[in-house]
Amino acid sequence: MTALLEFRAVSVSYGGVRALDDVSMTAEAGVIHGLIGPNGAGKSTLFNVASGLVRPRKGVVLLDGKDITNLGPHRRARLRMARTFQQLELFGVLTVRDNVLTAAEIRRGWAHDHSDPRIEATAALERVGLIDYADERADRLPTGVARLLEVARALVTKPRILLLDEPAAGLNEQETQALRSLLAGLAADGLAIVLVEHDMDLVMQACSVVTVLNLGQVLMTGTPERVRVDPAVLGAYLGGSAVSAS
Repeated sequence: MTALLEFRAVSVSYGGVRALDDVSMTAEAGVIHGLIGPNGAGKSTLFNVASGLVRPRKGVVLLDGKDITNLGPHRRARLRMARTFQQLELFGVLTVRDNVLTAAEIRRGWAHDHSDPRIEATAALERVGLIDYADERADRLPTGVARLLEVARALVTKPRILLLDEPAAGLNEQETQALRSLLAGLAADGLAIVLVEHDMDLVMQACSVVTVLNLGQVLMTGTPERVRVDPAVLGAYLGGSAVSAS
C-alpha cells in the first residue's frame, strides 16, 4: 500500500531534551496503526508534529507524498486530518450535539459543500453510540463518554487520517469493545488511523501494525504478534512479559 501519512527522520528537541530522534513511520489508508511506548516516549509529540502544532527541528511530514511540514493546523484540517487529545478538549458548557454540530458547521464553512451540519452531527453521534447523550452538557459526561464525544467531533469533519490519543481511557470493557468495532469499521471505510493507547489488549486486537517508541526513538515496527513477544519491547515497555491478545 501507499503511505497516506509519512514521517521521515523527524526530530524534535525541547531545550536539551530530544523528544523525537530520527523517527520514521507511515500510516496507510484502511489500516489501524498502533503507536505505543512508555510515558515520555514521544507519542504525543509525534501527534503534535503530525497535526502541525509542533514543527520538527529536522525531517519532513508528507501527506499523499506532498511535504506538509510547514503547514499550520488549520491547513492540515482542510486536508482532512483530524485528531483527539490525551487531555479532553471539549466545549464543556455546550451539549454533546452542539459540540459535534460546531465542528460540522466549521467544516462546511471551508469545504463549501451542501452538507447539512445537523444531519452530519446526528450521524456522527449515532456512529459512536452517543445519540442518547445528545442533550447532555459535555462537562457532565463520564470520562469514557467524553472520549467518544471527541471521536464523534473528529469524525464529523470527514477525515482521511484520524489520530486518536488514548481514546479508551475511562471506557469500561463493553465500551472498549464497541470502540474496537467502531475503529474496524472506520478502517474498512478507508480511513488511516493512528492509535496511541495504553490498553494493550485493545492495541493488539485492533491494530494491523504497531510502532513502539522509547526515549524518542523507534524501537521497532511490526505486527502485534511480533511486538507482543519482542525482547526489546518487553524490556522497555511491557514489563518483561508478553501481552495477551484475549
